[in-house]
Amino acid sequence: MATSIPVKQTFNIYEAKTQLSKLVDLAASGQDIIIARNGKPVARLTAPTNEKRMAGFGALKGKGWIADDFDAPLPDDLLALFEGRE
Repeated sequence: MATSIPVKQTFNIYEAKTQLSKLVDLAASGQDIIIARNGKPVARLTAPTNEKRMAGFGALKGKGWIADDFDAPLPDDLLALFEGRE
C-alpha cells in the first residue's frame, strides 16, 4: 500500500528530510512547500519559473547613464585626497 503525504503547506525540517522526494514532486506540481524550524518558516520549496533572461552584450541597454565628463580629470583638491596629500 502506497503512503501519501497529507495535503498541507508547512513541514518541519525532520519531515522535509525524510520525505524530500515527495515534497519535490508536490512542488513540481505547483504547490508551494514551506519548511519550518521550531514552527517558524525558514525556507520555501517551489517549482522553477521558465522566465527567459536576456544575457550578453546589450542586455542592459537603456538601463543606465554615464555622464559626459565621466573620464575628465579630477579637480586638484579631490585628487589630493585620493593621493593622501591633504
